[in-house]
Amino acid sequence: MSKPEKADLRHVPSVDQLLRTDVARELRELVGIRKLTNIARTVTAEIRNALQDDPKALSWDGESLLAEATRRMAASVRSEGKTGIRAVINATGVVLHTNLGRAPLSEAARAAIDQAARYCSVEYDLEGGVRGRRGARVESLLKDVTGAEDALVVNNCAAAALLILTVLARDGETIVSRGELVEIGGDFRVPDVMANSGTRMVEVGTTNRTHLEDYRRAINPNTRLIMRVHPSNYRIVGFASSPARSEVSALAREAGLPLYEDAGSGQLNDLRQYGVIDEPVVREVIEQGVDVVSFSGDKLLGSAQAGIVVGKQAIVSRLRRHPLYRALRSDKLRLAALEATLASHQRDVAHLETPAIQMLALTAAEIERRAEGLIAAVGPTKAIQLELQAGESTVGGGAGPTSTLPTMLIAISHPSQSAEEIEYQLRTFSPPIISRISEGKVLLDLRTVFEDDLPPLKLALQHVT
Repeated sequence: MSKPEKADLRHVPSVDQLLRTDVARELRELVGIRKLTNIARTVTAEIRNALQDDPKALSWDGESLLAEATRRMAASVRSEGKTGIRAVINATGVVLHTNLGRAPLSEAARAAIDQAARYCSVEYDLEGGVRGRRGARVESLLKDVTGAEDALVVNNCAAAALLILTVLARDGETIVSRGELVEIGGDFRVPDVMANSGTRMVEVGTTNRTHLEDYRRAINPNTRLIMRVHPSNYRIVGFASSPARSEVSALAREAGLPLYEDAGSGQLNDLRQYGVIDEPVVREVIEQGVDVVSFSGDKLLGSAQAGIVVGKQAIVSRLRRHPLYRALRSDKLRLAALEATLASHQRDVAHLETPAIQMLALTAAEIERRAEGLIAAVGPTKAIQLELQAGESTVGGGAGPTSTLPTMLIAISHPSQSAEEIEYQLRTFSPPIISRISEGKVLLDLRTVFEDDLPPLKLALQHVT
């Protein structure tokens, strides 16, 4: 019986040998010598293990093994580079795409971030030459556009809810309708946030129906807060009802309790004309007697991720004084973007300057003209077939789940490649193009594609093989 063949590990390149190759010298500029050395160690260990497990897995020739190690090292560096944040072309038609950064920033917001990127007056009063209040201008703008007495900003909407519940209801009970105990993307569950704030949740009503009397019966000496939660990315339809906001507000005043509403998407202006329905306008929430409201900055408001709180001055002042606020407050870049975006809303030009609202406003006819122009620019190609197909865009970001946005799609097919293979080619292009697949075709929705994204998109379509 012959003995099993043993691998000759002497030909496996050393880490030093690998780092002296021309490829390694180029890769050092991308990741640095320390990281590249770690990658080289991993690669040489992989090759050694492969030869020990199966001596015939790789060529024993020293030159071939060095080439294989160099290839693996370069592939590892490229793979790592793809895990970072990169600009992509959003051709999905989802305006507030959570995985792609939700609301794209306006030119003014991007310029404001650039201004704040170095030293800036984030907590400095230039007039008085003394320390100023962080976010003072943003808070002033928020009061203007919502009609609230006071405002503050924290890093996201979950943080805003945690702060409000902790300060207003930590030592008692919070009443909330069962139909509003939602879970939103990213594992944000209302009951979990309430539990972590230290308040005890008291559920009233049923999943589909809650009456004003349900709230009234639940009020007792331990009640500290009544909470309303906008259901965000789902709706209960059919045999369903709940008391009007104004009715709950009147009950809260009668009981001497504050009323808090998590309004979700942050709609500052009524966007029904663009097809966005069933989303609360923050100013109307305030006018209907809600004492404190929280909402997102990076959804229908159209700015950076933030948890915005507006409401009665006495309540917001309590939130601002609490130690938790300092842990949750926003950084200078977020505040700069918010300030620029809110200024657009204040001047009533958000529909002209804020990309998310501009995209929502596009009609199917306008998108069809853009799609026809792109198809003409791509020209005849043997690899793929491009055709127009009616469809729908979505708001995304947990906003307007029942809203319909008619659009015109570009449907891509290939005589021999699957939709998955075409989608992969587009997704791995530079810049990456994110599309969607339906009924065996790749679909591009130009609602969410910027004008300066069209040339690289055209190039990518011409290069699909």
